[in-house]
Amino acid sequence: MSEHTNIPSPADTADGSSTRQERKMDRYGRKAVFASAIGYGLDGFDLLILSFALSGIIATFQITPTQAGSLATLTLLGAVLGGVVFGILSDRFGRVKMLTYSVILFAVFTGLSSLATGYIDLAVYRFITGIGIGGEFGIGMTLAAEAVPARMRARATSWVGIGFQFGVLAAAVVSAPIIATFGWRGLFVVGAFPAIVAVVIRKRLHESPKFLERAAQNADGSAPRVRGNSLRLLVGNQRAIRTTIALIILTSVQNFGYFGIMTWLPSYLENQVNLNVTSSAIWTAVTVVGMMIGIIVFGQLADRIGRRRSFWIFQIGAAVSVLVYSQLTDPTLLLIGGFVMGAFANGMLGGYGALMAELYPTEARATAQNVLFNIGRGVGGFAPVVIAVVAAEHGFAFALGLLPAIYLLAFLTMFIVPERKGAELD
Repeated sequence: MSEHTNIPSPADTADGSSTRQERKMDRYGRKAVFASAIGYGLDGFDLLILSFALSGIIATFQITPTQAGSLATLTLLGAVLGGVVFGILSDRFGRVKMLTYSVILFAVFTGLSSLATGYIDLAVYRFITGIGIGGEFGIGMTLAAEAVPARMRARATSWVGIGFQFGVLAAAVVSAPIIATFGWRGLFVVGAFPAIVAVVIRKRLHESPKFLERAAQNADGSAPRVRGNSLRLLVGNQRAIRTTIALIILTSVQNFGYFGIMTWLPSYLENQVNLNVTSSAIWTAVTVVGMMIGIIVFGQLADRIGRRRSFWIFQIGAAVSVLVYSQLTDPTLLLIGGFVMGAFANGMLGGYGALMAELYPTEARATAQNVLFNIGRGVGGFAPVVIAVVAAEHGFAFALGLLPAIYLLAFLTMFIVPERKGAELD
């Protein structure tokens, strides 16, 4: 705790015992990581239920597939805006408070989507839902990074990343029976329940000690004032500019690879490898499980050998595994290869939370996490289109085989990123 503040850490105990303080901080850390993982998991759940609902929406409102697809685009555009807005607000007014508001925002407007009477109002609901979704990644990663000891930081942010995958799997499991019983509107009704989760999170989880330490420096309880705003700190000097550009490249590669693989993998398996729908779904699920295992392994590795070496290992692994996978035709080898490819291609997800937390100060940390990751998400959103264009001329195997080039770019970019494993947060 800084000597400039007389506000005790929320971990402090009545008798001042350092052992008890440490135990209480451990409990707080676990609660913070769990709350952040739940928040990010709700993101994954909401994004996927829209995919399952699209066919019903097309039939109900008699709209074109292009209009239906634009609902997903509008959600992602809202997420970019939400990432910026909630990132700045989180650095100004607190992580837990803004995490709660972002969950409530997307939960309420997801619920309102079930009452849509046409394309226009549904489009508005989805855009506002996206604004709430955009806040989850950066706030959750920041809260988790600030709540745990430095030696556990990458593992903590990796568990937050796992939350997203659990949300995706949950949506895949419940969507079909809900649609069969209640129709597509039932999916959005279920999507409103996270508002209750947000209230529980706000009640049971106090603010990040690191944020409180900085906030205590101002009489109004907000974070220390900087010149301009937290966005300016992302480009405040030459080093910050280099780091920010490097991280935009890294997050763009991460999202481009993820959306490129996951969007076309089922189609690739069905049309190029001749698996039926059920088999391709199983093969895709195995790839997602591989992603989850990869995220866990990456967190362990990054806390032991450092961020840069871990990213290099996974970037090389992603390049090699994607290239090999694009050449496979045997179903059994595709099952194994999909698991390995998923582990390397998406295993790095949680690592960005720790990396960005260590490279930006408390008064700009959530802004950096949200802005940089959502820029990467925006760039990654072009992956399905790019792969489709290339595949139209050369086939999906060839298009998939080109993805290793982006991981080579990410490998080279890591030379620019400072290594701060185990560093205390500024």
